[in-house]
Amino acid sequence: MGVHDVQRGLGLSSPSVAHYHIAKLLKAGLLKEEGDGYVVEKAVFENMIRIRRTVLPLQVGYAAFFLTALIALVTVMKPSQLSSAYVFAVAVIVAAVGVSLFEAYKAMKTPI
Repeated sequence: MGVHDVQRGLGLSSPSVAHYHIAKLLKAGLLKEEGDGYVVEKAVFENMIRIRRTVLPLQVGYAAFFLTALIALVTVMKPSQLSSAYVFAVAVIVAAVGVSLFEAYKAMKTPI
């Protein structure tokens, strides 16, 4: 795919605008020139969730799932008498929420 293909595909106003953007991607190391076109060198949004204009690590989704399960467990499914199985389930889900949030934090701090 050449500059003119990019220009047509993105609806850019001129070849120079397409060339400018391709040069920026090449300089950032996100593209590499190969043969008669360009190839993606580095995936930027790997394991990310996009919600409108916000990009979040996939681990945020895991944390939300486990947090919802924890809330349901301690409110709706709370037994009248505590058992060791219930306490173990709460502890496991709390650990899962903690690990998910920690991994999400690490993913957000990792530079692109």
